[in-house]
Amino acid sequence: MKDIFYIECPCTSFPRSFARDYKETYLYPPPSTIYGFLLSLVGEEDLTVHLSVKLAIGVIGNSPPISRIVRKQRHHKFSKTHLGTYSSSQFSKPNLQELLTDLQVVLKLDSSEESVNLKLDERVAIALSTPEQITRFGGLSLGESWSLINGIRKYRTEDGKIKWLFRDNRGLIGLPIWIDRQTNQGIFQRFSLIENEDFNEKCWTEIKPSEVAKPKKSRSSKKK
Repeated sequence: MKDIFYIECPCTSFPRSFARDYKETYLYPPPSTIYGFLLSLVGEEDLTVHLSVKLAIGVIGNSPPISRIVRKQRHHKFSKTHLGTYSSSQFSKPNLQELLTDLQVVLKLDSSEESVNLKLDERVAIALSTPEQITRFGGLSLGESWSLINGIRKYRTEDGKIKWLFRDNRGLIGLPIWIDRQTNQGIFQRFSLIENEDFNEKCWTEIKPSEVAKPKKSRSSKKK
């Protein structure tokens, strides 16, 4: 059985893809967010280095409570040029945002399908055992940059029972697996939650890039 890691995050938010002024949050950490978190942990800036890694995500305890706050956020879309300096008085306004508190996440890694020599599970093990060997910058966050975690370590049985997310096409939990930063298109998967500690192959989610839809060719005019 592969190592299980435990992450404790006191406050975070996973804004839904369609969220605009009112920033709703996913109730569970998306695989795309966990993947970015692990890359940040090992100090990797290239999102494509560890593609094909498989993640299994679970939570401990009840669903984290949702809080709602008012935050002042900038909206550059209101600018006609989208360039230059945007003063807070002109391009900021208060918006509501949902937050998750007391989130406890567990995860497993399977790097057997990766093509690189030093795989992600090996780099995570190095980062946790000998952190002086890695080079990274900034705080370690889960979600947005302000959502600093309390820490990451090996899971212990006394941490509590794990409820794993498993792939289920009829599940009520929809989460992004990959988001293309250039096109804002992505791959989404539906999940359900296992109410006990049983783990199966459906708990694995492969991280892979989305296939950008190719533009349809226009029909050629008929020859006279």
